[in-house]
Amino acid sequence: MWLLLKGGRIVDPASGLDETGDLLIVDGKIAGAGKDTDGAGETLDVSGMVVVPGLIDMHVHLREPGFEHKETIATGSRAAAAGGFTAIAPMPNTKPAIDNRAMVEFILSTAVKDSDIRILPVGAMTKGMDGKEMAEIGEMVAAGATAVSDDAFPIANSDLMRRIMEYCRMFDLPILTHCEDKVLAADGVMNEGVVSTLLGLRGMPCAAEEIMVARNITLAAMARSRLHVQHVSCAGSVEVVRQAKRRGINVTCETCPQYFSLTDEAVYGYNTNAKMNPPLRTAADVEAIKQGLAEGVIDAIATDHAPHAPEDKEVEYNAAAFGTVGLETALPLVITNLVDTGVLSLSDAIAKMTINPASILKVEGGSLKEGAWADVTVIDPLADFTVKASELKSKSKNTAFDGMALKGAVVATIYNGSIVHGGETLRESKARATAGVK
Repeated sequence: MWLLLKGGRIVDPASGLDETGDLLIVDGKIAGAGKDTDGAGETLDVSGMVVVPGLIDMHVHLREPGFEHKETIATGSRAAAAGGFTAIAPMPNTKPAIDNRAMVEFILSTAVKDSDIRILPVGAMTKGMDGKEMAEIGEMVAAGATAVSDDAFPIANSDLMRRIMEYCRMFDLPILTHCEDKVLAADGVMNEGVVSTLLGLRGMPCAAEEIMVARNITLAAMARSRLHVQHVSCAGSVEVVRQAKRRGINVTCETCPQYFSLTDEAVYGYNTNAKMNPPLRTAADVEAIKQGLAEGVIDAIATDHAPHAPEDKEVEYNAAAFGTVGLETALPLVITNLVDTGVLSLSDAIAKMTINPASILKVEGGSLKEGAWADVTVIDPLADFTVKASELKSKSKNTAFDGMALKGAVVATIYNGSIVHGGETLRESKARATAGVK
């Protein structure tokens, strides 16, 4: 079986490739030029489109098991494919938590049955994610866990955190950390600042994030472990990571589209879809995030896809759940707010959503090199559309971007050589051209 993507702009940051040409896929793998295309196959005209490695999201919430009314592996993977992602890493804050070998095996076996893309399970650092006792990390790694994290339940005990880091060093395992001083941010529901004061809401200061970023970096330097800071939202956090990298500490970090696309002013009107953790910050923080991306201080762009049922969001602001869905809006937000504004080149932006997360997680993917599995995303960078929550494929519709006009759309997502999303538009165009219809 073969598939030829013809005439597109091929952008592969892993190899430095950015040129117009054809991409041939044979038996689920990237094939080089001149390969035999005998047998069953298909040619799709992607002229005017951009062809990139399949996107990788290293920070999502799929809710299964325990909260299937919000999202499942099946619905989350469909939303991911619609957003151009061919691999996603779900966090362990399920019920029960992904804190042992059996739970990792459950996620992987369910993915084989229900998912159209690759699922990269993340195990918990502590049992039950309660921050008291180290989980069975070695067993989870043996079962297929790609990283560990206690997600939104950061470990307050510095000695325990150090021991976990030292243990994970034996596996060269990345530690994904939600950095928040829960005492300092206690009962906060949005960024602490002018807007929180005007709305009469309890604030979460940037210091609550910055302090824990600094602590975890210090511990990682002591333990000589790999540290990854999740969803950076503050200017101060960017600076702490910048200085740590200059000192040679093995730290990487990510941010999410909401932190370079929105400010805390989105909360006006007590908009619960704009309630997330970490919270939306100020315009100055947004600019610092963009600068961190441009400099390479921020290595990756993830979504922190956090689906919630209507009853979790359609309540008074203080009682609403934290989080926004993001798998289907991430790429357009990157194109609209980073690429089209000149903050990042298209190649640099794609790198932060492909080869960089693949390198951090040490998984295959993120490249279009010959012989690689054919995980490919086809993008129309000029397509204009308006986000409509009701049309999202995610089981939950709690998007902070509802009604926003964006540019850039995923035309097709290809996983292991098979089209798992889209392709209809390309086939319709081909059929119309063949029939001579204008």
